[in-house]
Amino acid sequence: MHVIWARPRTQTGAALQPPGRAAFPERGTKPVARQIDVCPEGDLLPGEVKIVPEGAFGIGVFNVGGTLCAIEDRCSHDDGPLAEGDFDAERGIVVCPRHGAEFEVCSGRPRTLPAYLPVETYRVWVEDGIVRLEIP
Repeated sequence: MHVIWARPRTQTGAALQPPGRAAFPERGTKPVARQIDVCPEGDLLPGEVKIVPEGAFGIGVFNVGGTLCAIEDRCSHDDGPLAEGDFDAERGIVVCPRHGAEFEVCSGRPRTLPAYLPVETYRVWVEDGIVRLEIP
């Protein structure tokens, strides 16, 4: 037996929400992203990484020869820390310190086993001399 909960409507036609549940998002809408300041631009030189304590795992912000890239600080192989690993700025690769999986820091794609799933990437840019990060 399938139970379908039909949202009752008010007299004006607006849908009522089930008890204890948040409002349902409208189709085609995206959650509002927020921006956070990471550091002054001069504090993240080429070849350096900053780990931002954000969310469950954190976010690694990398400077790859002047290009800023950001990925979640979580290896997709075993959920271990990723941005703390060795960073090869010339190749744009970070190596997981646990099992040696390599990830491209600008795309989040794994390059070597044991990881085979990509990690989340984030938009990062410089504005008014401050490195900024967009969190969905």
